[in-house]
Amino acid sequence: MPGACVMELANLRFAWPRSQGDCLNIAALRIAAGERVFLHGPSGCGKSSLLSLMAGVLLPQEGHASLLGQSWRDMRVAARDRYRVDHVGYIFQQFNLLPYLSVMDNVLAPCRFSALRRMAAARQSGSITCDAQTWLDAMGLERALWSRPARDLSVGQQQRVAAARALIGRPAVVIADEPTSALDEDRRAAFLQWLLSACDEAGSTLVFVSHDRRIAEHFPRQILLPSINEAVAAEAAPA
Repeated sequence: MPGACVMELANLRFAWPRSQGDCLNIAALRIAAGERVFLHGPSGCGKSSLLSLMAGVLLPQEGHASLLGQSWRDMRVAARDRYRVDHVGYIFQQFNLLPYLSVMDNVLAPCRFSALRRMAAARQSGSITCDAQTWLDAMGLERALWSRPARDLSVGQQQRVAAARALIGRPAVVIADEPTSALDEDRRAAFLQWLLSACDEAGSTLVFVSHDRRIAEHFPRQILLPSINEAVAAEAAPA
């Protein structure tokens, strides 16, 4: 069951430099602990920008975005970076693996930068390496691949490594930005099942962005971004 508020946006306005208007104008959005949220909408409606604001990568010009009760705006850049790696597992659309590092070293990367996730991983599995193995197994990645450089893997395999990296140390929130866009139907279904089961096991809130509405049925909460983004509504309104 969903619990206390994990993410909150209030009176948020965000615009890119030199843009003609706001990209995002959201009066309120709250996401509770343990929720599975499917965020969707057409290209250009601000989905990726919203994820970056949720994770403190971007800051709004007005209003606030907070994680676990802490406003991103109240932290300096270095503090935001530390807080993000402590509490957010991010699955990027392009995965952003380090191509020259092994699969195992890519998965362990968050524990190198976050003492909190390192301690959580060791407490859960005995060591950070054992925790990495747990998530790679959970993602169905063959053990023969774990020592290979990430660049040698297929797109689907890299995707599973990125998910294991996001989950190590059981962060409070996992954010997934179009992670299934390059997969065929069978691989998409398998990956989604791995990810949902792993987030349940970790107790992580999942915010999942996709344009593929067939995925939506797996998520109890679905948010059409244009329905809460007044900037899109204003743009669509007749003059």
